[in-house]
Amino acid sequence: MTRFSAWKEGLLLYLPWCISGLTLLVWGKFTVLSLVGFVFLLIGLSVLLFFRDPSRHALAGELDILAPADGKVVGIETLEATPHYDGPCIRISIFLSLLDVHVNRAPFAGTVLKIIYKPGNFLDARRKETSELNESLTLVLETTHGMLAVRQIAGAIARRIVCRAAPCDFLNRGEKYGMIRFGSRTELYLPCDVEIVVKEDEKVRAGETVVARFKLNV
Repeated sequence: MTRFSAWKEGLLLYLPWCISGLTLLVWGKFTVLSLVGFVFLLIGLSVLLFFRDPSRHALAGELDILAPADGKVVGIETLEATPHYDGPCIRISIFLSLLDVHVNRAPFAGTVLKIIYKPGNFLDARRKETSELNESLTLVLETTHGMLAVRQIAGAIARRIVCRAAPCDFLNRGEKYGMIRFGSRTELYLPCDVEIVVKEDEKVRAGETVVARFKLNV
């Protein structure tokens, strides 16, 4: 898989604002143009901040499953059936605000079995019903301990889901593979026999926070 970079994904969104702002600041010479340039520069830097891409290094054990996204855990549920996982599972839902890092990372090492895109609405991602109504993209991973899935769900402001992984790609645990632009929701689907170590309302960091743990097969 081509190495993912959030900076590159947002280049055409923040660079024009920054260049225009700096140009007007220099040429304006403390006139109204300088003020306009300052505003443009602030907009560009704000958008740039959204595409920040910090390095992450987790001190995780061999069986630890990491958060696939930054944000707040808004739901931990056991599901008997869902179209997003083959069989009963546990779903961990994470809400990403505009201020969170929006890069998605693989929660565990595995091979991409399939990627499923579902068109839909762009409702506020804080609402539970957005899980089924909003546009989403599901990445299914086959790991040495079973299958897991990560869903990127668009929100009211997020209008583009980016996924650079493809079927048959191998992702290392914590490896970046995509992002959702401007406020969204990410869901992690796990086998029912995992140990959940995260709680609702807890803040998590992608590729760093341990949210669950596979049980050791003996």
